[in-house]
Amino acid sequence: MAHLIRHKITNKLTNAAHTVSHKSQAKVSGVFARLGFQAATDEEGLGFAECDDLDYDYRQGMQMDVLQGEEEGGHMEGEGGLDGDSHYQRDGTGPRPSSLKTAGSLEEEKPKITSWEAGWNVTNAIQGMFVLGLPYAILHGGYLGLFLIIFAAVVCCYTGKILIACLYEENEDGIKVRVRDSYVDIANACCAPRFPKLGGHVVNVAQIIELVMTCILYVVVSGNLMYNSFPGFPVSQKAWSVVATAALLPCAFLKNLKAVSKFSLLCTLAHFVINILVIAYCLSRAREWAWEKVKFYIDVKKFPISVGIIVFSYTSQIFLPSLEGNMQKPSEFHCMMEWTHIAACVLKGLFALVAYLTWADATKEVITDNLPSTIRAVVNLFLVSKALLSYPLPFFAAVEVLEKSLFQDGGRALFPDCYGPGGQLKTWGLGLRVGLVVFTLLMAVFVPHFALLMGLTGSLTGAGLCFLLPSLFHLKLQWRNLLWHHVFFDVAIFVIGGICAVSGLIHSIEGLIEAFRYNIHD
Repeated sequence: MAHLIRHKITNKLTNAAHTVSHKSQAKVSGVFARLGFQAATDEEGLGFAECDDLDYDYRQGMQMDVLQGEEEGGHMEGEGGLDGDSHYQRDGTGPRPSSLKTAGSLEEEKPKITSWEAGWNVTNAIQGMFVLGLPYAILHGGYLGLFLIIFAAVVCCYTGKILIACLYEENEDGIKVRVRDSYVDIANACCAPRFPKLGGHVVNVAQIIELVMTCILYVVVSGNLMYNSFPGFPVSQKAWSVVATAALLPCAFLKNLKAVSKFSLLCTLAHFVINILVIAYCLSRAREWAWEKVKFYIDVKKFPISVGIIVFSYTSQIFLPSLEGNMQKPSEFHCMMEWTHIAACVLKGLFALVAYLTWADATKEVITDNLPSTIRAVVNLFLVSKALLSYPLPFFAAVEVLEKSLFQDGGRALFPDCYGPGGQLKTWGLGLRVGLVVFTLLMAVFVPHFALLMGLTGSLTGAGLCFLLPSLFHLKLQWRNLLWHHVFFDVAIFVIGGICAVSGLIHSIEGLIEAFRYNIHD
């Protein structure tokens, strides 16, 4: 009898201890959740362990039963859909593969790219046509503008690295495992569990704005270059923009970018040749360089616009997660980011400085407009060709984001699917694509100011995607692994990026209002 009583008392004490332990753990987890930092629960740990097992199987050669890409003509199996290319989330709430393919149905692994090829892609993104606006930034920023070209390169390189760090989590053995696949996945993980889709929506909106604004800038710069190449023609810049858009209407019929990608290397090489020609012309006038015009003070009203121009010229964070995931050696990503941004910093700084020294206060928004008429037409025609061939890339990316968000969201879309059963584009879906092309034309016609639009885009979305969001996500997802100097850098970048974004946005809008009020064309 005594033994039975002792046994009952022991069981009650044990149950009480377990209850207290669970309640205390729940309270601690609740506190951390309210503070915004995730505390690992048993369910989360179980889901994370399952992710580790999947990653181990993948590294052993097993492949998950996931969606095949559109280029391979695959289609979705099972119910629902996947947002982007996400496979699973750390919290175990993301879509999970239903099964593993059998040995007989394993497909060949997609070819990976080398670090040099990845570096070439990053170089294409940060050394594009928008370098032509950097001398205009030096006009209003002087030596501080040159410093910002260096500073922006350092910060964008750092935020690119920490953005990739947010794709990984450590498993029980201390090994980093890739548990996220895209910028949207990172944003959703930061907003979970209360708002699991909010972060992805914010990133998608920012991406759409930046991509569409990039398309608008291509139309604006095409009209600007053609107008200044043939000033004797009775054709206005707006009319040239209409002509350029007419050549871009076939973009609405694009199903993939295979046809366009064939010209990308040629366009990039042509752009480098053009940059060399401009620098060579500037060097030929080195005796006339106006060093005294490079000032240490800044134009307070227009310098924030220059900040947006510089930031926009470095934007590449949108596609970095996909790029790193397709590298043969992801461990070389950091090294690749460093040498590409160092090269970009040196080339941009030299190009902006020598161009400004050559034309000083006469520097125009698009620097090739300063060239003599004898070579301006040839150089501008090459640039127009590059702009028109570059337009389909951001256009197709914007269309994909819109279609996946609004028309193909796994049964949760706001509108019906714009594709038929056989994969053909419906008539009204084609109309929407044509409408997007026409929208870029209307914006280019009514707001034909290259530098102001570039500064507005850099301040609105460039600073957010390159400065604010990566530092915020890094603090949220990697808080337990950060050293004090990492926290300091992230907070400093967030504060500086926020100030630059707000000031640049305000002054860009003021500049556009002033341009409309006084009918300023350049």
